[in-house]
Amino acid sequence: MKLLTSFLAVTALSLAASAFAQDESPSPTAEETPSTTVETTPQATTSHSAAEEKSAATSPTAAKKEQPSATGTAGAKKADTTAATESKKAAAEPAAKTGKKMSPEATIKDNENRWVAAYLKHDAATVEPMVAADFIGVNAKGKVQNRRGLLAEVKSTKETYTSEKNEKLDVRMYGTNVAVVVGTAREKGTDKDGKTFDRTYRYTDTWMERGGDWQCIASQVAIVSGK
Repeated sequence: MKLLTSFLAVTALSLAASAFAQDESPSPTAEETPSTTVETTPQATTSHSAAEEKSAATSPTAAKKEQPSATGTAGAKKADTTAATESKKAAAEPAAKTGKKMSPEATIKDNENRWVAAYLKHDAATVEPMVAADFIGVNAKGKVQNRRGLLAEVKSTKETYTSEKNEKLDVRMYGTNVAVVVGTAREKGTDKDGKTFDRTYRYTDTWMERGGDWQCIASQVAIVSGK
């Protein structure tokens, strides 16, 4: 009987000690349990968009888009340089064509040559600005003419010219705004009846500068030879 009682007592103590041990041993908490998400490798958790960004950053095509090529930059610089050169050239052209301002003598000679050339084409419009409003002159036939009469003769003459040019021009300046020209001109062509002619004229023109323009204010013409 005593042996049974002792066995029961030992068994009870063992059960009590076991329960006490279980109470003292802390059970693993949710915080201490490793998360399966944490254990997942970076490759598995990398998003699709992040992978695309990485691929785009390392792609040769993307590098080319982000960095302009040397050829493109050089071409742009060359185009800018060419445009600047053309602009400077265009700006310099009027000055090159005009050159220095012509002297009064050169201007008057140029006017006389343009006047004779206008006769060849019956071009009164070219002669008109060179003739003063108060012009007075005597033509080769001895007829006195004003500005209107002179321009009408240039425009409506029935003669056809094949050649008309100045052969000699002598310009004399009188002060700064008056000049006298003694010139010789030769013309060839056919008259209204179809008869050919070859004439040489000598004329005296008086020019005056008005408002920056040289205009003929008086003229007299005489035939030196003709056939």
